[in-house]
Amino acid sequence: MTKRTWALVAVLSIGLAFPAAGVSKPHGGTLNMIAWEGYTQPQWVKPFQTKTGCTVHAKYAGSSDEMVTLMRSGGGSQYDMVSASGDASLRLIYGKDVQAIDPSRIPDFKNFGPAFKNPGNNTVGGKHYGISLQWGPNTLLYNTKLVKPAPTSWSVLYDPKYKGKVTVPDNPIQIADAALYLMKTQPSLGIKDPYELNKDQFNAAISLLKKQKPLVKKYWALASDEIDLFKNGDATVGASWPYQTNTLIGSKSPVKDIIPREGATGWLDTWMVSAKSKNLDCAYKWLAWISTPTVQAQQAIYFGETPVNSKACAIMDKLSKGSCAQYHANAPLKYFKQIHFWKTPIADCGNGKKDCMDYTKWQQAWTQLKG
Repeated sequence: MTKRTWALVAVLSIGLAFPAAGVSKPHGGTLNMIAWEGYTQPQWVKPFQTKTGCTVHAKYAGSSDEMVTLMRSGGGSQYDMVSASGDASLRLIYGKDVQAIDPSRIPDFKNFGPAFKNPGNNTVGGKHYGISLQWGPNTLLYNTKLVKPAPTSWSVLYDPKYKGKVTVPDNPIQIADAALYLMKTQPSLGIKDPYELNKDQFNAAISLLKKQKPLVKKYWALASDEIDLFKNGDATVGASWPYQTNTLIGSKSPVKDIIPREGATGWLDTWMVSAKSKNLDCAYKWLAWISTPTVQAQQAIYFGETPVNSKACAIMDKLSKGSCAQYHANAPLKYFKQIHFWKTPIADCGNGKKDCMDYTKWQQAWTQLKG
């Protein structure tokens, strides 16, 4: 989820403060973080420093691949934390780049939705390698005036009718979107998980994407790229995030997004701690702070995603009326189950077989596909 590569790679040094229970006065310390842009905003960051004295230096990354590379830079000791998406977290866990954490030290962990306490993207062997943060679906975005009838399926992204008007993310994990579509439309392939693909299943997804390529106006790396494509009329249908939809609607563009009948992929982000961090006290304070209902609500509204803390919903509506429902923070389990959250493809298929295509194969195939 290049997830949210609308992030310009930049370095921002900011200070934070944290009015958490049991914290009476600052103790100090420094946290060097790798984050998605929008995840370390002053409105919830500055209060953190005031009460803890923990200074944060946040480097914005533009992709999950970049996050993994940065976390391994300097022998893995350069950064303390990372806001990893599911297509990076398992790589960091299996690469021993991050350490197990103790959820009992996070007061609001008990208020997390059950699905977010020990999801497969950050919990391995019963150990928690981070704290779930926010999530969101990868949606189908379309121009309501030019795409008729209104789509209900991902099939429009493969329809020659929209040749030259399609846009999708420039990201190897996009292969999972094709696999999800095939999982529902070609059950004979036997796909059970869009991230666990044997060679035949993987090749079928790549074949579908090759047929799509002539239809694509642009593979977008930045959310702003997709926004411009829709504003200028260069694209009328595409794979997107709620952020783009909200921005376009805010500028009066005639767009709408849906989760198609096949379901959708999505992201579930995790704050993780470097295996070599020497700033655990501040790291745990940050984990606790970012998990509180108020901060969860602030970030959800700012970014356009959904909090994992069940108590954030009411605060969201106080901050921005209707935002709880807008971002599905109070949605039934049925909605959540439509979403297949990103996870790093590995050789272990999870069914006793180890013949699945790992992420390096995904990267190679995506590079070849784009040419």
